Amino acid sequence: MESKSYAAKIGTLIQETRQNKGMTQSDLAKALKTSQSAINRIEKGGQNISLDMLARISDVLSSPIVTVNQSGTINFRVEGGHKLSGRIVAKTSKNAAVALLCASLLNRGTTTLRKVARIEEVNRIIEVLNSVGVKTRWFGDNDLEITPPAKLKLEDMDIEAAKKTRSIIMFLGPLLHRYKQFNLPYAGGCSLGERTVEPHLSGLEAFGLKVNTVTGKYEATVTAVKPESAIVLSERGDTVTENILMAAATSDGVTIIRNASPNYMVQDLCFYLEKLGVKIEGIGSTTLTVHGLRDINKNVEYAPAEDPIEVMSFLAAAIVTKSEITIERAPIEFLEIELKFLENMGFKYELSDEYTALNGYTRLVDITTKPSTMVASVDKIHPMPFPGLNIDNLPFFAIIAATAKGRTLIHDWVYENRAIYLTELSKLNAKVELVDPHRVYVEGPTKWKPAEIITPPALRPAVVILLGMLAAPGVSTLRNIYSINRGYEDLAERLNTLGAKISIIRDIAE
Repeated sequence: MESKSYAAKIGTLIQETRQNKGMTQSDLAKALKTSQSAINRIEKGGQNISLDMLARISDVLSSPIVTVNQSGTINFRVEGGHKLSGRIVAKTSKNAAVALLCASLLNRGTTTLRKVARIEEVNRIIEVLNSVGVKTRWFGDNDLEITPPAKLKLEDMDIEAAKKTRSIIMFLGPLLHRYKQFNLPYAGGCSLGERTVEPHLSGLEAFGLKVNTVTGKYEATVTAVKPESAIVLSERGDTVTENILMAAATSDGVTIIRNASPNYMVQDLCFYLEKLGVKIEGIGSTTLTVHGLRDINKNVEYAPAEDPIEVMSFLAAAIVTKSEITIERAPIEFLEIELKFLENMGFKYELSDEYTALNGYTRLVDITTKPSTMVASVDKIHPMPFPGLNIDNLPFFAIIAATAKGRTLIHDWVYENRAIYLTELSKLNAKVELVDPHRVYVEGPTKWKPAEIITPPALRPAVVILLGMLAAPGVSTLRNIYSINRGYEDLAERLNTLGAKISIIRDIAE
């Protein structure tokens, strides 16, 4: 292929992808820190383009323009040992975003979500939605417009994208009132041991859903009925509660859900459903009373609240680097227990006055960290359903405990093997003792040393390793960071604005 022809075809691909994302040439140029005229030349095929520039454009457009080699990976090169400073704004919740994307299937009208986290988990759900006929359009400041077709083409579902996210299980609730029979691929996501879907199936059975599990997929059949009594969830899980909520939203009548999760992403889903006209009593409690609607056709806008897990990530980054930073827009209601644990370990910080998130409900503050001398927790640190310590925040206490004087027991009773990944901190010279697949002892303070580590296939432990590298003087390498990109948008770049030194390295395999 002649170079001019090749450049022209690449330029056309970039132009079409940009337009589909609702971006102007000026928008793309600004994101890439180049000129609009350069983007114009690229799109017209009048300028040679490097693999690095192709990769940068692909990142900005959240779409691979060309695939050099599927086995190529993205890595972080971390120059550690630097203090952080400045201010950083928390982005909206990843877990709320995926729930709202699934819930958009309940609405025959157009849903516009404001300031959505542009992360790999969201991208996978969008790919699945697009494959079955849903139209999506990014515009403005990470705003996302979602317009469903008159009839979904479930037979065209992007199976590969669906297998990469456990959130696909939350399609059951929205779909069961629309189809008498449908299939979904097995749910994927983080490698955290066996995560049963039985609570989902048990709760949805009250609406007439039956699921047979065959090789690689769930075969769902529905005989529509209304719940005869309150649905009591066998576990107070977030995604389980969301699935039952979505089924109840289009069930004509009243559904009572007991032992429901009142966690942050569930509350965001409830607020969105109320925008659709669904009345919900008990938001923020463990008993939800849902007044469903037979049909929902409404153009709505909704802004999910900020992510408490991301805020916890930045708190941990400040603690392990002994830095003073300000984290803006922190959802304090979902961080109060974590902050109490940190206070007991010696953490010093200041809170601003409270203000309200764009959703009109969630309480936010700005948190300013102070360099602190940490001591081990007297009691073991373990998660509990909200309002207890969040299970997703538990791994950050391992890296914090590694900076603290004394021995701390971290007990992850929820996941079978996530605690095992925390032993990777030993490669950075932390003293981590694995008791069993659920418990580790961490003894500090640690004299951090750099290392080269392959990223664990679980999101939060992966970030914990990255934070350890920020504390370790010298150069570390974190290889294949896809699991981090599943849950964080531009994490390296944003940490760099605080003074971290993280470079992105792309492997191109032969």
